[in-house]
Amino acid sequence: MSHFSQIKTQIRNLASLQAALTDLGIDWKEGPCPVRGYRGQAVNAEIAIEQNNGYDIGFSWNGNEYELVADLQFWQQASSVDRFLSKVTQRYAFQTVMKETAKQGFQVAEQQQNEDGSIRLVVQRWRN
Repeated sequence: MSHFSQIKTQIRNLASLQAALTDLGIDWKEGPCPVRGYRGQAVNAEIAIEQNNGYDIGFSWNGNEYELVADLQFWQQASSVDRFLSKVTQRYAFQTVMKETAKQGFQVAEQQQNEDGSIRLVVQRWRN
């Protein structure tokens, strides 16, 4: 029986997910690569994050979105699973907005990190 948990996300773009993890200072490996779990069990994922305890966290494509896969019994991050996913999701959204606005010719005019953790962006586009 597998000890791995799969947690659904709204993350669908691998490049934005990778950029989000990098923004957060998280070391990750591009897959497909194994995510290590209980008693040598492993699942393949598109992204693996090694933990010091020998158990990994991964993001695996389920055909619709990237799920977080991990043996939660061996979670060894500074924050809870929910908080970790919240941080990753926020940076993912930020990266997605930045990529889409740049594609449409916008530039960031102002960026502000609010006390509640939200980010305020003002973008502009000059027309000729």
